Amino acid sequence: MTRKVTKTDAQWKADLTPEQYDVCRNKGTEQPFSGAYWNAWDAGVYACSCCGEPLFRSETKFDAGCGWPSFYAAISDDVLEEAPDYSLGKTRTEVTCRNCGSHLGHVFDDGPAPTGLRYCINSVAVELFKDKG
Repeated sequence: MTRKVTKTDAQWKADLTPEQYDVCRNKGTEQPFSGAYWNAWDAGVYACSCCGEPLFRSETKFDAGCGWPSFYAAISDDVLEEAPDYSLGKTRTEVTCRNCGSHLGHVFDDGPAPTGLRYCINSVAVELFKDKG
């Protein structure tokens, strides 16, 4: 699938906060228990903070005890890309936004039913759009 959003590195730097740039473009990780959404339980949709693509519904968020927002399913099968990540000397699966390529976090196979997955997502990589009413 072709990415819909393409920007130069200079454009990303101008559009993002330094922390968002580090996480989303340099594959960094925010400190656990520090992000805006690790302990947020408002109803709504979590979208990519770089391009606005809807990624996760709040109904799929759960407390994994890891200090990052965790979800057991994406909003649809075509919003995320996965790739092997060998950066810490072990194999993990990186999750990126299919629309703009931004690094979101990682997915693990230790989540709850019905999927058994845990999408461990950096708070700065997403923005919560709360349900109205």
